[in-house]
Amino acid sequence: MKVVISPDSFKGTLTALEAAHAIEKGIKRVNEDIETILLPVADGGEGTMATLVLATNGHYTKTTVLDPLGREIEASFGVLGNQTTCVIEMASASGITLLHNNERNPKIASSFGTGQLIKYALDQGFRDFIICIGGSATNDAGVGMLRALGLQLLDQHGRNVQNSIDGLYEVERLDFTNWDPRIKESKFGIACDVNNPLVGEFGATAVFGPQKGVKADEVQYFDQALTHFANVVEKEKGIRLHEFKGAGAAGGMGGALIAFLQGEFHQGIHLVLDVMKYSEKIEGADFVFTGEGKSDSQTLHGKAPIGVLKCAKQSQIATVLLSGCIEEKDKQLLAEHFNYIYSVAGESISTEKAMQEASICLSQRAYEVFSKLLV
Repeated sequence: MKVVISPDSFKGTLTALEAAHAIEKGIKRVNEDIETILLPVADGGEGTMATLVLATNGHYTKTTVLDPLGREIEASFGVLGNQTTCVIEMASASGITLLHNNERNPKIASSFGTGQLIKYALDQGFRDFIICIGGSATNDAGVGMLRALGLQLLDQHGRNVQNSIDGLYEVERLDFTNWDPRIKESKFGIACDVNNPLVGEFGATAVFGPQKGVKADEVQYFDQALTHFANVVEKEKGIRLHEFKGAGAAGGMGGALIAFLQGEFHQGIHLVLDVMKYSEKIEGADFVFTGEGKSDSQTLHGKAPIGVLKCAKQSQIATVLLSGCIEEKDKQLLAEHFNYIYSVAGESISTEKAMQEASICLSQRAYEVFSKLLV
């Protein structure tokens, strides 16, 4: 019997690989001779780079960049096994996890470090990029990244505007004199799991700003700043980002990649599974286990488990959804899609324990679940 184990990360507790090992441990307790294949997945957010590097037997390259507040840090980008594709995870240079809660300051938080990673990769000869834009600390419309690649944002007097949200209000024109010419030679795929527009009720600031430190009474100010910048981009580039699906991802980084780097959006999980050659690797399996920290109705809209499910269905493989938490109100909806649905937290395990002892609890639940499947 062959079992494929493909969880996403259990956010806040386990990486995707750690979750896969925990599930494998539980399955092996049932029968040590079961063949297990670990293929952890991701949907474009944090952990996507690690998943792709692991799946393709790639490697990492380190360099020094500036974090969201301008401090020097060491960050890495991944190189896939083909040795030609570079994977850059925005979270590694401009991520919210790089800041303590009391340091979150979206007025000045910059995506400059992500641009430095791209520039360094260009220096190393890479021209094929996958940019993963989940987990950002920024709401700067991607202008920090654009500055690192040579773009100058000028006010009405031809002076560079300040590096802040206030500065976006002052932008009157864009100067491409120092723009990196290698951008035109390059291809940029954008791995993302959201399709929010840049501005408005469902835009970057209104939806994601609060978790980055935007206060309720500041949302409109930030939104108008991004709107002003989008107006300038439309005037100079002929591209309207305001309502563009995905432009609001990562505080507007999605829009910057679209308008200035000719980036192409891919639903994160589909890109990951394609690069992994996932459908080929699961052929002949009896079960596929997938899961995430919490599964609900959103799982069905581009999250990792639904991508895994679609591949498994094509190969007629039974799929087990084993997530940290699944509320009763969501179980029936999910049961219409997955063959089996189980939650770590439940009758015998509290949510608190499931998070505090995540690996142990997940392993125990996998043991219980797999025992039932073999009856």
